[in-house]
Amino acid sequence: MKTVAVIGASPSRSKFGNKAVRAFLAKGYRVLPITPHHKHVEGLRAYASVLDVAGPIDMATVYVPADIGERVIEEIARKHIGEVWLNPGAESDALVARARALGIDPIEACSIVAIGLSPAQF
Repeated sequence: MKTVAVIGASPSRSKFGNKAVRAFLAKGYRVLPITPHHKHVEGLRAYASVLDVAGPIDMATVYVPADIGERVIEEIARKHIGEVWLNPGAESDALVARARALGIDPIEACSIVAIGLSPAQF
């Protein structure tokens, strides 16, 4: 089972950070909500940072504004997460450049669509 960190997870069901949690759960992933603002998202324990998670994380999907992403990408690199998705609205030239400088080749696309679902379903 693949482990995915949803960075920018939210308890608000209208936000994409929540839709992603539900979409990845529906596809059988082990989901780790990452948000410093909430203790739980969709009944799952939330973590303030990927660095707070014990063990490896296979994939990170980013749902925070690019300026926050530029700080978070450092933590993603330190955690050695190999697959990183920058979802629409989370990407910027500066963030992509920083990711590449850290040895990360980010995927700029909607991770929900990539797993065969539509955000509109959630």
